[in-house]
Formats: sequence, C-alpha cells, structure tokens
Amino acid sequence: MLKDMNPDDVVGDYEKSVLTLHGNIRRTVFYTEQEIPYPEGKLIVSRTDLTGVITHVNSSFVEMSGYTKDELIGAPHSILRHPAMPSAAFKDLWDTIRNQCKWQGYVKNLRKDGAYYWVKAVVIPNIRNGEVVGYTSVRRKPSRKKIEQSIDLYSTLE
Repeated sequence: MLKDMNPDDVVGDYEKSVLTLHGNIRRTVFYTEQEIPYPEGKLIVSRTDLTGVITHVNSSFVEMSGYTKDELIGAPHSILRHPAMPSAAFKDLWDTIRNQCKWQGYVKNLRKDGAYYWVKAVVIPNIRNGEVVGYTSVRRKPSRKKIEQSIDLYSTLE
C-alpha cells in the first residue's frame, strides 16, 4: 500500500497536493520548488512487475529518489509521481508498454524530501518465453531544452 508522504521528511517550504493514481489510489504529497540536478554519467534503473510495483532498483535510483531500497522495493512506481506530471503522460506510457512497445519520454519525479528531478526515461517490456513478465525503466540526464519543452507541453495536458 502506498502511504502518504510525511511532511517531516520534506526540506523547506512546501505545498500539499492530493493525487489520484492508477487504480483510484489517493496519495497526499508534499513538494517544494527545489530541483536536484541529475548527476552526470549516471543511469537510474528499475524493474517492476506487471502492475508497476518495484521489484529492483539500482543505487542511482536510491540516491536520486531519497528513499531507501527497502522503501522502494514493493512500492508502486507512482511513489515518485510529481503533481506537475499530467495523467495523460502515464496513460500514454501504460498504453504503449501494454502493447509490448518501448516508451520514452521526459518525467518530473518527486523525491522523498519534496524536491524534484527530471529524467529522460525509456521503459521496455520484459518478455520471457513470449510473455510480458514486467518492465524495465532506464533513466538518464535530459537536456535543459527538452525539460523546458516538456514543461510547456505538460502545462497543456491533464
């Protein structure tokens, strides 16, 4: 079960939002205007099951998210959902990967401390013996130009 964020974990002044996530799950989040720069030369890697529950994370994922490995494993990937991300982006992601196709896009992720970071994400279905058994996501540093384009686009979507 995905818990609400704890305001005691947030650094600095914050705003509050209640998100409605996949499956009509509601989660209260607290977020700041603090951007954490994506580190040069690092890849964030995670794997999920078919429902988006995290089954594997690398150390870069742990470092950038601010969560511990134990907090991440078994949690829905939407633990990183930032209120500025439109639902349409995630609908497109799920529609694409459920059709066994690769999805890529730019995502603003919410850290445990309320700060955020941008990623260029690629998500691929993991296929074993002709069956999709989960998904792998690899994230890298996005260009500032692509971030600005994404901000403009996402402000027009719901």
